[in-house]
Amino acid sequence: MADTEHSYAVTVTWTGNTGAGTQSFRGYERAFEAAAPGKPPIPGSSDPAFRGDPARWNPEDLLVASLSACHKLWYLGLCAQAGIVVTAYTDSAEGRMTEQPDGAGQFTAVTLRPRVTITAESDAAQALALHHRAHAHCFIARSVNFAVTHAPTIVREKD
Repeated sequence: MADTEHSYAVTVTWTGNTGAGTQSFRGYERAFEAAAPGKPPIPGSSDPAFRGDPARWNPEDLLVASLSACHKLWYLGLCAQAGIVVTAYTDSAEGRMTEQPDGAGQFTAVTLRPRVTITAESDAAQALALHHRAHAHCFIARSVNFAVTHAPTIVREKD
């Protein structure tokens, strides 16, 4: 079977020109809007540590959210195929980034902490094991050059 290629078109528009453009480092906002056809825009900014608006999504938040969402989507699909009924899923994901003295930096790790509730009839051991398969299939995790680990918790509903 041949590989299938997918493409994703996103437009990021800087909305932080306060009237003088980038005449000075402190004279502009880091605000932007990310948009894709047919989807609501995402208001963004830089991280507050880099003069950003804490009320807006920053690229670092979006990267961690992408890893978490990708894992969740694979996991739910694998559970459905395996006959494991998931009734709730929440992930408290956390990313770690290191910044060098010159301002450059990179993510060094992301830890996913999904808390998954399954029905009493579902196999908890298999539900736990499927996190490894989800991780192995996640497009985003397979595309980054830092460790993405997971520490799942499986909770069974009462009979």
